[in-house]
Amino acid sequence: MNTIRVVGIDIAKSVFQVCVWMVDGSIAYNKKISRSKLLDCVRHFEPGTLIAMEACSTSHFWGRTFRTMGYNVRLIPAQHVKAFVRSQKNDANDALAICETALRPGIHFVPVKTAEQQDIKALRNTRQLMVEQRTALANQLRSLLAEYGLIIPVGIQCLQQHLPELMEDASNELTFTVRRLLSTLREDMQALNERVTGLDKEIAALSSQQAAYRQLLTIPGVGPLIAAAFISEVDAGQFSNGRELSAWCGLVPRQHSSGGKQRLSSVTKNGNRSLRTLIIHGARSVMRCMKKRDDSLGLWLQRLEARRGFLKTTVALANKLTRIIWRVLTDGVDFNMQKAVAMN
Repeated sequence: MNTIRVVGIDIAKSVFQVCVWMVDGSIAYNKKISRSKLLDCVRHFEPGTLIAMEACSTSHFWGRTFRTMGYNVRLIPAQHVKAFVRSQKNDANDALAICETALRPGIHFVPVKTAEQQDIKALRNTRQLMVEQRTALANQLRSLLAEYGLIIPVGIQCLQQHLPELMEDASNELTFTVRRLLSTLREDMQALNERVTGLDKEIAALSSQQAAYRQLLTIPGVGPLIAAAFISEVDAGQFSNGRELSAWCGLVPRQHSSGGKQRLSSVTKNGNRSLRTLIIHGARSVMRCMKKRDDSLGLWLQRLEARRGFLKTTVALANKLTRIIWRVLTDGVDFNMQKAVAMN
């Protein structure tokens, strides 16, 4: 009897493309299904059937839904699916490419997020939006002041510190209209500051419910935001070692080797961009106080910087921190300096 090997679903808002790939390699059907009929269509499959989807918007919701129905779910990173799309780009070819990619060996699938992980990610995304709005507002304030010959040193804190003084200084060229406008924008910035602070507290409170959160905070350079990000994004069990997690974050050298000659260049920047950005910021915070550290990590960084320079050392440290994070998540232990510096 011919059985189903994999079901590929191309997710959309209203209409879904469902491709059923049989064990003998044939395609049972590849057709459009409306959102209201999708669950009825899936219920016809045997429990334990493999359902593959591209990791995109709403994919985690459908992944949780199908898992509760007893199906095996795989979420595939979009860049892997793209390589298998045949000729024209359409929903039918996308669903077929999802089926092919789901059966390929060596692919790290995206873990289906729990509702708690989704909450942490939603808070992080909202915080990032508030920070971007605050940065845009600060740039607007600087440009307004520059039009009247007033220049403020770099940094939002410097802006917040000098702005009230400039608004109250009657000797500058600021008009009444501009002073009133600056006052309004300053109130908006203060409101954004309060929202960001509130979101930071909410992220920390929600993340602290996870067992690994406190252990991650023992790692140098890992603060509440980085710990929350790895808790909400990473399933350490799908990686066999720390290097695989580092490669998944795009922190390993790009390779272009041929004929037995090894050619390595800058980091690949593949995978999760937000994790890579955060862990590099964490590495920079450690590098700033590197010369004050007299432990094994500080000595290792000083020797490496003398050979390779500050920027490459920062990326190397980010790579090492990612491997340390994998070890802490896998073993469920606190950070150990002696083991970490000797870790490959």
